[in-house]
Amino acid sequence: MFSNAKTVAVAPSTNTMNTASNVIDMSTHTIKVACSNCNLRELCMPLGLSPAELDRIDDVVASRRKIKRGTTLFRNGEKFTSLYAIRTGFFKTCVASEDGRDQVTGFQMAGEIVGLDGIVHEHHTCDAVALEDAEVCVMPFERIEELSREINALQRHVHKIMSREIVREHGVMLLLGSMRAEERLAAFLLNLVQRLHARGFSQHELVLRMTREEIGSYLGLKLETVSRTFSKFVEDGIVEVKQRHVRIINTDGLREIVNPKVCD
Repeated sequence: MFSNAKTVAVAPSTNTMNTASNVIDMSTHTIKVACSNCNLRELCMPLGLSPAELDRIDDVVASRRKIKRGTTLFRNGEKFTSLYAIRTGFFKTCVASEDGRDQVTGFQMAGEIVGLDGIVHEHHTCDAVALEDAEVCVMPFERIEELSREINALQRHVHKIMSREIVREHGVMLLLGSMRAEERLAAFLLNLVQRLHARGFSQHELVLRMTREEIGSYLGLKLETVSRTFSKFVEDGIVEVKQRHVRIINTDGLREIVNPKVCD
């Protein structure tokens, strides 16, 4: 049985076109979102700002937008105008492979920033799809650039976000280039639960927002391999799995799979 740990149930996504009914701009009928009062500020905004600087940072957020599950925040080829701070919900980013299939390139959750892919060529190079009903803060990039020249802490924070993306890309390359299936899935679960724990969720239980097929796409594994590896983890007493609910019984066991101890 699973305990009442803090988890969020979600459903799988489908790729559908945005319409006026599934992307709602809340700037006209919602009070202004103040970054200084947001409980995710420590995750997506710089620390140590003065009250005056906080007031300026609040002006970065132009509006708040709701995205329905299965719909896109932005698409590959769309003009880049803003970065998006995820307030609630969960996203995947993906690109179309040569054979027309979606290749998942990442999963993003509350407190993280999406849209960085559009900076270099001024248009987006991937799709960002909501895996559950979500809400984002829209931050026009021109405004971020303007304030970054005035507030050094904001400029450093933007650089840290970009650097974090580079480190993540290197990690994915290592994951896909040298790890076995068990190592890939173990590293994925450890990373996911660590990020969720930073947001106040359980260290040992989570609800997978993505499907196993999407996990396989991200990890470079076939669906059958993902399912077989989950089953092996269950047999080895490392995790319990009940549909999308995953309970990690042996965290050290997962770590041992990723970084096996070397015998003297």
